[in-house]
Amino acid sequence: MTLGLPVNGFDFAHVIDRRGGDSLKWNKYAGRDVLPLWVADMDFAAPPAIVAAIEKRVAQGCFGYAVPSPALYDAVLGYLWSAYGWRVEADWLLWLPGLVCGLNVACRSVDGDVLTATPVYPPFLSAPRLSGRRLASAALCQSDGRWGWDFAALEAALTPSSRLLLLCHPHNPVGRAWERVELEAIAAFCQRHDLLVCSDEIHCGLILDEHRQHLPLAMLDTNLAKRSITLMAPSKTYNIPGLGAAFAVIPDAALRRRFVAAARGIVPDVNVLGLAATEAAYRDCEDWRSALLQALRSNRDRVETDLAGMPGLAVSHVEATYLAWIDARGLGVDDPAAFFEAAGVGLSSGVDFGLPGWVRLNFGCPQTTLDAALKRMRLACRGSRGLTPTTRT
Repeated sequence: MTLGLPVNGFDFAHVIDRRGGDSLKWNKYAGRDVLPLWVADMDFAAPPAIVAAIEKRVAQGCFGYAVPSPALYDAVLGYLWSAYGWRVEADWLLWLPGLVCGLNVACRSVDGDVLTATPVYPPFLSAPRLSGRRLASAALCQSDGRWGWDFAALEAALTPSSRLLLLCHPHNPVGRAWERVELEAIAAFCQRHDLLVCSDEIHCGLILDEHRQHLPLAMLDTNLAKRSITLMAPSKTYNIPGLGAAFAVIPDAALRRRFVAAARGIVPDVNVLGLAATEAAYRDCEDWRSALLQALRSNRDRVETDLAGMPGLAVSHVEATYLAWIDARGLGVDDPAAFFEAAGVGLSSGVDFGLPGWVRLNFGCPQTTLDAALKRMRLACRGSRGLTPTTRT
């Protein structure tokens, strides 16, 4: 993709000035010369079809209580079938104002302890504690630079009261799109130990490797489906996290009732604009998503190539998401995130994901922003090795 040119008619090169507004991402560094590549929202405009749907809903002028419409169900169920061949019944869907609250409700739905693998999205580490559940964790492992599962470590982390496995699929932050054989091993592990599994699949629309396709965990077999809670949302793929819309897919009626009971009184309904945006996302935005993936692949390749030449850093291939997981231990600094922040680039600290010495970089931004950030990182790495950095730009 050539820098600055539209991708299939959509402009991912345009820089939107988010400074001084309500952006969590940009306001973190308000008044400072720091490029924010941390929290997982993109700096691209949302799909035109979503903007149009919101404008149409706003034009009605009435914002009373709302319920998901039949058209919304049709859009979501139709997308799950066309994208994955997953036939989901309408009553399996439970609507949520965000995926993180779904993780917390899932933890509250079980009478026992929770298990996960690290590094992982920070709410996986906090949801059990906030739900009054104990968390046990096992480390993912690396082989030839590729992250994978250490089932011996998972077995060792189990306790007699373990009841729920939290799975990140695709994985944030390591960028893996788990393959069928890996998912089958996870399914066998859960069935062997009579575990429920909550699968966070919010990044399922962001598979970057063109030969790969997302496989929902619950599709593996009917027995696994009965013990599964799948969490999905349009927020990451279509860049609408601020609209607060997500859903759980729970095939088993008894587990669904437990989930509903755990959410009752504490989880609000999805707001009317979130409902309108979700319908448009799953019905009208596939061409935009295809163009987005082209732009993200280009950014991913740029990040991996540039980081390979920076002393002290290493990154594994990003198969999915717009997040690069970077090993910064070779820099020899105590806090890599603070080190890069001082150089003008805001990254997420690996400490938050359960792995100090690493940082996460969000490359969901125009190439001009990404290039400026990578240049600052390159100069900072040179300086850490005793080379004289030039003025950053």
